[in-house]
Amino acid sequence: MPDGPDEGSAAGTQAHADPESVARAICLRLLTMAPKTRAQLAEALRKRDVPEEAAEAVLSRFSELGLINDEAFAEAWVDSRHHGRGLAKRALAAELRHRGVDSDTVNEAVERLDPDQEAETARRLVERKLASTRSLDPQVRTRRLAGMLARKGYPSGLAFRVIREALEQEGIEMEEDFPDS
Repeated sequence: MPDGPDEGSAAGTQAHADPESVARAICLRLLTMAPKTRAQLAEALRKRDVPEEAAEAVLSRFSELGLINDEAFAEAWVDSRHHGRGLAKRALAAELRHRGVDSDTVNEAVERLDPDQEAETARRLVERKLASTRSLDPQVRTRRLAGMLARKGYPSGLAFRVIREALEQEGIEMEEDFPDS
């Protein structure tokens, strides 16, 4: 799906006459598909050869109007991806940085996640995966579960603590050679 004006559309025919109209059309089209960060929109405008001055004018105006709000984007992203995919702070921060959100905004958004909430999400992820690993050796189960949590950004100390708790609830005693938090 293109991210600029369609050929023959009003914005497409005005490309040379009014770069700000083109920039507005591109931004509006992208924002109707999904929320975007200012950096994502700036990149889309750059790829469509919108002059930098016109791009900056439109991005600034959209920010003033609240159509672009990286703080709200980051908060919504953290809530959605943590609850939907079970991602931990580290993974969420990496995704937001990849989308061009500045470090202060990223830190504020991920710090809203309560450490207890993060641990509870890790427990739920382990519980869901536990049944499919029952036939395996406890050390293999631990490695698989720890790998799953690591891919979702959980620190190893928290991961091993949650895994140990889950296995002990099944009556499996774990050796204490795993890192502790």
